[in-house]
Amino acid sequence: NNSKSKLIDAVKNSCIDYLKSTIEGEQAPTHVRLSEHINHYVAREYKYLSNLFSEVEGITIEQYFIKLRVETTKELLVYGELSLAEIASLLGYSSVAHLSGQFKKVTGLTPSYFRTVKDQKLRNALDKL
Repeated sequence: NNSKSKLIDAVKNSCIDYLKSTIEGEQAPTHVRLSEHINHYVAREYKYLSNLFSEVEGITIEQYFIKLRVETTKELLVYGELSLAEIASLLGYSSVAHLSGQFKKVTGLTPSYFRTVKDQKLRNALDKL
């Protein structure tokens, strides 16, 4: 229904806001957890939101957030201005290996291979996830 749709959209927007604030250096991902950020942004219990999100979207909030980070990684790789280590740090990954592992799990490609292909058709807009 409409109220559930609005809550799902609010959760998605809070995930995008969290990622954006991490990239812009407004907060380090270790200072505020994603679940805390969502609680504050949406003003609902995380457990309820998490269950609702999984029921409606078919994936967890964490899986959705990983997709956001991977799509942002794709964008940064296409621009080619940052090294993989810089991208990993910027997006709050603990290491290049962690970024590479998640990237390959989601896309089936390594970040290095993706960078060589630079095919924008492989990217999705964040608001379309």
